[in-house]
Amino acid sequence: MAGTVFTPSLEGMKHVKSENGIMLTKHFLDVCKLILPVLDNFGTALAIVKSDIGGNITRLETKYNSDPSKFEHLYSMVQVEVDSKTAKGSSSCTNGLLWLTRAMDFLVELFQNLLDHPNWTMTQVCDDSYTKTLKKWHGWLASSSFSIAIKLAPDRKKFIELIGGSGNLNADMDHFCKTFAPLLAENHSFLASVGFDNMKAS
Repeated sequence: MAGTVFTPSLEGMKHVKSENGIMLTKHFLDVCKLILPVLDNFGTALAIVKSDIGGNITRLETKYNSDPSKFEHLYSMVQVEVDSKTAKGSSSCTNGLLWLTRAMDFLVELFQNLLDHPNWTMTQVCDDSYTKTLKKWHGWLASSSFSIAIKLAPDRKKFIELIGGSGNLNADMDHFCKTFAPLLAENHSFLASVGFDNMKAS
């Protein structure tokens, strides 16, 4: 592949915000979709995460496509639900954005761990990333399922070879983490401002 597995999402991130700094729905979701192929290289270990991310992207995309001009800005669909008091529903876009952002937090932490801890196994990388991000929001069942799944994480050397491509993998991974993390923090700030950043899994 030309470049690394991060190349398409790094290009996509240049378009996530409008000229006046507003997060754009379509471009944010595109970046999330573009990073999904990385998860394919984990095999079954992160299948549960990929499925969750895919489901939340589809939910938000469906809402966006119902009225692209009305929902051009990412937070507009949340605001509509907050105003109509439907944001707490398990199938709401508010819930979808919250869990999509949390899953992306997990991936950023995972990539950061790969950079910071060259001697860790993939299971250690995944376990630490999960503990720092998703675990506190998961119930016992989801947490147990995840702990079992990450034991199936691939060999680190093999994984790095699969995602490396022809580019500078560490530089791209670092760029991805540094660029995407502030966007995710912005999502959390907005969700907190409307009272929905601390919802746990039902």
